[in-house]
Amino acid sequence: MSGSERSLDRAFPGRRGVLSALGGVLLAGALTGCKGQGAAAAAPTALPDRKDSEALTWKEARKILEEGNARFLEGKVGHPDQGMVRRKQLGSDGQAPFACVLACADSRVPPELVFDQGLGDLFVVRSAGQVVDRAVLGTLQFGVTEFRTPLLVVLGHTRCGAVKATVEALAKHARPSGTDVDALLTAIAPAVHEAEELGAKGDDLLTVAVDNNVDRVVGQLNAAKVIAVAVKSRKLKILGATYDLETGEVTFA
Repeated sequence: MSGSERSLDRAFPGRRGVLSALGGVLLAGALTGCKGQGAAAAAPTALPDRKDSEALTWKEARKILEEGNARFLEGKVGHPDQGMVRRKQLGSDGQAPFACVLACADSRVPPELVFDQGLGDLFVVRSAGQVVDRAVLGTLQFGVTEFRTPLLVVLGHTRCGAVKATVEALAKHARPSGTDVDALLTAIAPAVHEAEELGAKGDDLLTVAVDNNVDRVVGQLNAAKVIAVAVKSRKLKILGATYDLETGEVTFA
């Protein structure tokens, strides 16, 4: 103990007792606070792992996605199929996703989070504006045939940057950039033209163009080889859907 500390003790005889008591109170408070934070931050009890062996209809698959999105909306996500047991199972037994999802590459629209799904649940393909090129189409054809998914969802979203860029480029009569981005704009342009033909203007033009783009992609996939066979044999259903960036809600067409 230093001389200065002894001087303080003599001047304030109860100082150490007070400090000791205060320290105990602060420590107890800190521990209580940690417990409280842990309780507040604790995630809801995880949902049981999905049984991959159970075959689903497209309606059942859609219901699972809708229920997951409802949990996401309420902030009560269940984090299904994300534990160690599930991870090891998939590593040894392989995957059996119950739905394919073609989504925009936008960082705000991750299908697994939006639908509150986990490992091995969704076979996801992403591109700007859900544009379908040969690689995207080939990946979806593989998913449909390899995993026999009963449902394929084309997931667009509000205020899509790729669609907005196309709207602006067409309005300015912009020249091609000479890059591969031109392929995206060319693919999305028909959806914008259709929106204009419907009389959409201003902010509505983008909204209608986003919906048109989803519809057009659904049409492309319904007519594509391999996928069309699965659709005609009623082994696969293709649905369009739109994610609202502000509310988090997915609306199926």
